[in-house]
Amino acid sequence: MTQAGLVLPDTPSVSQLSHVISQATAPAFLLGALAAFIAVLISRLNRIVDRTIVLNGISDDDAVRLRLKADLPRLMRRAAMLNRAIFWAVIGSIAVTLLVIVAFASAFFAIQHERGVAILFVASLAAFTVSLVDFAREVRIALSEFDHHA
Repeated sequence: MTQAGLVLPDTPSVSQLSHVISQATAPAFLLGALAAFIAVLISRLNRIVDRTIVLNGISDDDAVRLRLKADLPRLMRRAAMLNRAIFWAVIGSIAVTLLVIVAFASAFFAIQHERGVAILFVASLAAFTVSLVDFAREVRIALSEFDHHA
């Protein structure tokens, strides 16, 4: 008995924990995919930031290369889309992490968790989908409007 007078259930059995661990496998793979996806998004954003720094470093006196600065608004749109994609991928990752925590905590306290886990899984997939849409939009801009490299 605890101080509050609540009785904690018995410790989960090995079979209960094994069941929760097997259920956590799919979310773990999703979490790995999201981590890899976030790394790709950050890499693309870093390239855009580097290109923006180079273009902003062009002097207004450099008439030959000044035309390259016309690429800055497009780069800013791409950076904004990647920023949103990273945000939603991180939200999806947090939802997956919470899903695993809820699954283990509910197994420990012998609480029904199916609805909560399902809601968190759908939320993580929805956030991942939004992230993928922003990524697809950014790629489309990157491919449809060629860089104005010299």
